[in-house]
Amino acid sequence: MSSLAPVRPAPSCQPDDQPAIVIVGASITGPTLALLLHQAGLTNVTVLDASTHLHAQAGGVIGLEHTALDVLDSIGVPQHEFVPFTSERVVAVKVADRRETGRTHTFYPGRSTAWHLINTALLQRLPKGWLRLGRRVHGLTPGPDGRAQLQIADADPISADLVVFADGRRSTGRRLLDPGRELRYGGYVAWRGQAPTVPQALHDYTRIEPYGAGFHLFPIQRRDGGIATDWTFYLNHSEQEFRTLLAADPTRRTYVLPQQITAHAREHVSGHARQLLPTAAADIIEATTAWTAAPIVDIAPPERMVYPVGRHAHAVLLGDALAPVRPNTARGANNGIEQATSLAATLRQHLRYGADLPVALEGWQRRALPAVHEALELGPKLGAALGLGHHPAPA
Repeated sequence: MSSLAPVRPAPSCQPDDQPAIVIVGASITGPTLALLLHQAGLTNVTVLDASTHLHAQAGGVIGLEHTALDVLDSIGVPQHEFVPFTSERVVAVKVADRRETGRTHTFYPGRSTAWHLINTALLQRLPKGWLRLGRRVHGLTPGPDGRAQLQIADADPISADLVVFADGRRSTGRRLLDPGRELRYGGYVAWRGQAPTVPQALHDYTRIEPYGAGFHLFPIQRRDGGIATDWTFYLNHSEQEFRTLLAADPTRRTYVLPQQITAHAREHVSGHARQLLPTAAADIIEATTAWTAAPIVDIAPPERMVYPVGRHAHAVLLGDALAPVRPNTARGANNGIEQATSLAATLRQHLRYGADLPVALEGWQRRALPAVHEALELGPKLGAALGLGHHPAPA
């Protein structure tokens, strides 16, 4: 019986001999890629983020599948740091006239965590000096040396051999590299919050599903160590209704801060909760003082992920920057981590064994795109089955 060969160590080379890699975006996908590159022996890596103070807002619950969890484990981020509640069970409760009509129990192939827990664990492990805050990218052009040159607001340009945009749903990278693919409003909104107490019976990820809405809840560990109930209330809204409630375009304000949610919006959403949800569920919403919201958005499937810049450089799009997917697919963070992992493997093959980089990147793109297309197609179908959002046209 053969055994696995030991991992070959990365070659020792000076930073000046290595490609300069710039990652734009410091939320899960970007830091994961940075740590994978560090593990491969790359040292000329910079992570830029437009925020001057990262993570002022506490993030909500997200699901990470086993493949993504294993990647995090491999870069030294063990689950006990970011998975305080280990249930894999998912309880779906069907509701009509605010009463339960049946429930099913399934299992999620992974763990639920909180965005702020996992991202904090990742950022704490970045090598000193790699993360630069307050760096808002607004342009990308070929430089005089044939490399890519990033224009930064109120700062000097940065040159790079590879630019990775992992900068979220309203990606600057997507706007620069693939401007024809614009966000489209999906027809419903994820209203979110964290209630101060947790129902005694809440141990599993629970979905309460009246037709035309959805209420998801799970325990969450807050930044201060306290435990709360993280909830998401999916509710249909026309584009005009969104504008009326929040005075914004749903494809431009893709994340609504607590101070941007008006009393009228709270009253409107709470009223629908009282009409659609069991009393205990509606009480959780009304007991929450600070809400956030995210309109659900769609986008056309990407045809590419890799873009040549100048004579020698490349730029790539990862995760939500490439294509935001609907949250009911549970594929957003998973897509980003899996793409970062396979990109890091591609770069290792180039650096260690001289693989032709354009050919290697083309192969990486060809392997990664089908999973993105699948998730983009699945999201509207899942929403339609629950009466949520714009329904896909029949085949």
